[in-house]
Amino acid sequence: MTIKATDYNHVRLTVRDIATSRKFYDDVFGFDVAFEAPPADADDATKEALSFLFGGVIYQFGGGLLGLRPVAPGDDSFTEDRCGLDHLSFSVAGLSDLHDAAATLDKLGVAHEGVKDLGDAGIAILEFRDPDNIALEISGPNS
Repeated sequence: MTIKATDYNHVRLTVRDIATSRKFYDDVFGFDVAFEAPPADADDATKEALSFLFGGVIYQFGGGLLGLRPVAPGDDSFTEDRCGLDHLSFSVAGLSDLHDAAATLDKLGVAHEGVKDLGDAGIAILEFRDPDNIALEISGPNS
């Protein structure tokens, strides 16, 4: 017998600095905020109810939830060559959206690769990294 999973529910990334990471993800993606850490003056019940955020944020978008958890040491940096995450890929509807994404990254000063056509796989990708060096990708149809 196997577990009959139907989709991903959420992904949470460990980051060093929530202000830096939030600015990046807000500027690049503009996702809606589902949950965020309460202000310092929040009551104890609110702080307890949102303690699962570890001072971070959870975004909601069409693909599910994406969380940022700011608990990494300040000198830490992501590498896809360790156990765990290799990269995180977000979908767009079409090839023109990939080119629009590249233009957005250019406007924001975010370094990225060019749009790559993966040929027979039927997709094209755009690769870049977040402030913690986490490998991100935008994927869409190559035609």
